[in-house]
Amino acid sequence: MSSSNDKFKPTRIELTQRSLSRRQFLYTTALAASSLAVGTYVARAKIKSPNETLDIAIIGTNGKGSVDSQALARSENIVALCDVDANALAEAKQRWPGAKTYRDYREMIEKEKTADAVTVSIPDFQHAPAAMQAIKAGKGVYCQKPLTHTVSEARALTLAAREYKVPTQMGNQGHASNDIRQLCE
Repeated sequence: MSSSNDKFKPTRIELTQRSLSRRQFLYTTALAASSLAVGTYVARAKIKSPNETLDIAIIGTNGKGSVDSQALARSENIVALCDVDANALAEAKQRWPGAKTYRDYREMIEKEKTADAVTVSIPDFQHAPAAMQAIKAGKGVYCQKPLTHTVSEARALTLAAREYKVPTQMGNQGHASNDIRQLCE
């Protein structure tokens, strides 16, 4: 006859002892940790297919900035506009009513987390600071010439683009167009 305490008795499970070498332990642990890290990176990474359109923020909507933004709008999404000139900004807003507007590029770069890249077409003394802030925010940069005023600024932008792994290009009017590429070929 079984007592009521029998059902609460732990059953004995025989475990086979298997030796695990230090090397096997380290390998298994490293493999588990790396798979966890890769999974976390892939989950956080904003990876776009080459077939997807980019979200572009425009710094400078007048003059060359207007030409740049109109050319980009043929194939990409204009998501944000920035200009200190209220009239130029209002005119650009009419062309892209869905884009957010800003008067300060620093605020725009900080707030526009979804933008993949920025164009910089403002007075040249602000090219390097605007490009640097965009690079540090992880955004690709297309900046009009002159990119910088000093060699040290150019070197700093180069190092930052490498560190943050973002694409950059300096516009040189027509020299970045398909016609020039075809001529070179």
